[in-house]
Amino acid sequence: MLSTDQVAAALFPSLRAARLRLAQLHQVEAVSRFVDVTTGSGQYLYTLGPLGAVVYPTQFNDPNHADARAPRTSIDRTERIIGSRRLPHLLGTNQLFIDLISYARTDGNAQLSRWWSEQHTTAAFAAASYAAGSGTGVQPDGHGIWHAGGRTVGFFLEHDNGTEPLGTVLRKLRAYEQLARYGPRYSVLLRVPGRRREQHLLDALAGVPTAMPVATGLHGEHPAGPAWTLTTDPGPRRWLHELPSDHGPDNPATNPHRFPDTDLSGPDPEP
Repeated sequence: MLSTDQVAAALFPSLRAARLRLAQLHQVEAVSRFVDVTTGSGQYLYTLGPLGAVVYPTQFNDPNHADARAPRTSIDRTERIIGSRRLPHLLGTNQLFIDLISYARTDGNAQLSRWWSEQHTTAAFAAASYAAGSGTGVQPDGHGIWHAGGRTVGFFLEHDNGTEPLGTVLRKLRAYEQLARYGPRYSVLLRVPGRRREQHLLDALAGVPTAMPVATGLHGEHPAGPAWTLTTDPGPRRWLHELPSDHGPDNPATNPHRFPDTDLSGPDPEP
């Protein structure tokens, strides 16, 4: 699910061009659309329509129930998304990746080489967790590989709307600690809505060593730029490509999705 503005930023030279193309796609039922009533923007939100569901039959996850059976019709797909209590969370999570794609369109040396959804990331790393004899695998809101400034860095996103207790957010780090023992040691990005909540996280994690880097950032700051504060070094904010990153050991059993530094030919097929 993407908003009109998000589609335009990722793929089109102007908002008008995006609206014209989306109207055509809606006319042939390649996409379905409904008005966003969650953020007050009043713009359309787009999902796959009947034709789009035929072309991409597996590209759906129930926002409220990850293990739910796939819907039988595109109408059911759309209704589940419209009725989801997680709409603002989905839009916010997608926005970070859209911002990176948009940035890469203006910088020939930048590239979002991997954008994995919550469901795909969880499934991909669950098998590795089982092979390593670990406990519950990671369940990030998204996972990406970003290349800029001559560096390739991986990250896991935890998009926080300020609705969960800080203790709940911090407990999520345990699974990343386990993953870092046998898999990638990517930065965990704790993206929060305001500076007060960010400071509370930094205070809670001050002096706490973690097996993987942890960085905080704010919703309104561009994710590619100097928007991130390392919890172990809360000095000047860092660009995303400046954050620590380790693709982990070259072990197909416990780290089967290891990203090779030299492979920048294009994004992974599973967004």
